[in-house]
Amino acid sequence: MEKREFIKKASLAVLGAPFYGSALANNLSAIQDIAPEKLATRDDFWLKVRKDYNLKPDYINLENGYYNIIPTPTLEALKKNIDLVNYEGARYMRTVQWENKDRMVAKVAGVINAKPQNVILTRNTTESLNMVIKGMHWQKGDEAVYAVQDYGAMKNMFAQVSQRFETVNKIISIPNHPKSDDEIVSLYEKAITSKTKLLMVCHMINITGHILPIKKICQMAHKKGVKVMVDGAHCVGHFDFDINDLECDYYGTSLHKWLAVPLGTGLLYVADGEIDELWPLFAEESLEDGNIKRLNHTGTIPVYHDLTIEAAITYYALLGAARKEARLRYLQEYWTSRVRNHKNIVVNTPKESHRACGIANIGIKGMTPSVMAKRLLDEHKVFTVAIDNANVQGCRVTPNVFTTIDELDVFVKALIDLAQ
Repeated sequence: MEKREFIKKASLAVLGAPFYGSALANNLSAIQDIAPEKLATRDDFWLKVRKDYNLKPDYINLENGYYNIIPTPTLEALKKNIDLVNYEGARYMRTVQWENKDRMVAKVAGVINAKPQNVILTRNTTESLNMVIKGMHWQKGDEAVYAVQDYGAMKNMFAQVSQRFETVNKIISIPNHPKSDDEIVSLYEKAITSKTKLLMVCHMINITGHILPIKKICQMAHKKGVKVMVDGAHCVGHFDFDINDLECDYYGTSLHKWLAVPLGTGLLYVADGEIDELWPLFAEESLEDGNIKRLNHTGTIPVYHDLTIEAAITYYALLGAARKEARLRYLQEYWTSRVRNHKNIVVNTPKESHRACGIANIGIKGMTPSVMAKRLLDEHKVFTVAIDNANVQGCRVTPNVFTTIDELDVFVKALIDLAQ
């Protein structure tokens, strides 16, 4: 089933019955014919969506990238799933646990248009990608390529593999404002040698929100016989894409970020032909060749978190992938456009719309990121996160669908005040 058809059917199915009295569901009829880009500017609609969230009033939350607050309908579903598993106890765990997990896998695979047999549920991106890094058949002298802007947990695993197997890590640096896709592809290409075994690349760089040209990078690497592992921690549920269009070998993401699934839920996609090439993180009994479940032995975990994937996807389908993406990009471009030309402010995120979506990073000349984040919170009640890494010095700013223009105006004024 094509991805858009999957999302449409999921949305239509839930419209047949109230979704826990959702404010979103109750206001959908009025916006069905409005183009996503136009609706993105309509704060009246998004204020109604905001009613589906229980938000702490003490500060403006612009740090939704670590963990997305889940909407009330999803939270209620989680509570019901906890009650269900607790009520049935071991009987649930010994009978329907596995078929329910398969059902959740099929649903989340549909969001990225993957086949369920290529997807497993994990706890987060770190687990997903470390499973690949640690699970490959490394030999002395093998090389891996990644960027200094990549996530620390994966870089740590590459370092551990290097110590254990005497492999070589070649580290590049991604410019915050590339001149073209070719510039980025060339950086990775120049680092590849005949000994390169794996290339890791971010779909969206977590510290800047920079979206990289994954398909072009994968095509280049594959021509040289190199596998590509993609860190998509911030992508699923953030902006729309089809996993098949990327042509990657491995893809990991955290579902508790932009898809707004409860904490401790992630996904690993492994392309056909690559499943049997990995050692599992935890040993599993022998399974037939190509069965991805050999990589998914987890022991006993809080299964109600995975079970709530269904509710999170329902809410995402109601909101609409295109509508959510358009709103997040609009919010980012709304506030960044007001400060990009300030002489004392540095925006570390590309201006071009296709190179970013909801995440951006901003710095103030002469002010360390930690001081900037502290002053934003203490003096202006705006919560962000300080980033001081490689060529990125500033605060990461991640609004959500419940963020209002009024809140961003407060943030912009705070930035200008601090930058004077």
